[in-house]
Amino acid sequence: MTQKLLLIPILLGSIGLSACQALRVYTVDLPQGNPITQEMAAKLKIGMTQSQVRYVLGSPMLTDTLNSNRWDYAYTFKPGTYAHEAGMKPITKQLLSLQFQQGKLAQITGLETLPQTSQATLLSKDGGLRAEPL
Repeated sequence: MTQKLLLIPILLGSIGLSACQALRVYTVDLPQGNPITQEMAAKLKIGMTQSQVRYVLGSPMLTDTLNSNRWDYAYTFKPGTYAHEAGMKPITKQLLSLQFQQGKLAQITGLETLPQTSQATLLSKDGGLRAEPL
C-alpha cells in the first residue's frame, strides 16, 4: 500500500516535468560579432592596406587601444528556438586576428577556426538573421 502511495507522486512529478518542455519560452538566435567564412578570408592578401581589409571583411569586432596594428574579428552564436530545432550547434570560438605593420597586412592567424559557410543564415527560420544591413 505504501509503495502505491509513493508511486503516485513520482508519476505526477514526472508528468509535470515533461510538460515544461511543451511550454518553453521562445528565444531568438543570438549572433555576436563578425561572421567570417573561409571564402571571405581567402580574399585577404599579405600587403593589403587597412582600408582594403575593412572593405573585404568589414569593421573589426575588437581593436586594441594600445596596439592599433592588431584587429580581431570574433564571432559567437547561441541558437534560439528555431535554430535549436533545426539542429544548429552553438559557436563558441571563432576568432580571426590580423596584424599590420606600417599600415599593411603582415600576419593572419585563426584561419582554422573559420567555417566554410555561414551556418547561421542558412538553416535558421529566424528572420532577423536574414535581414539586410542598415
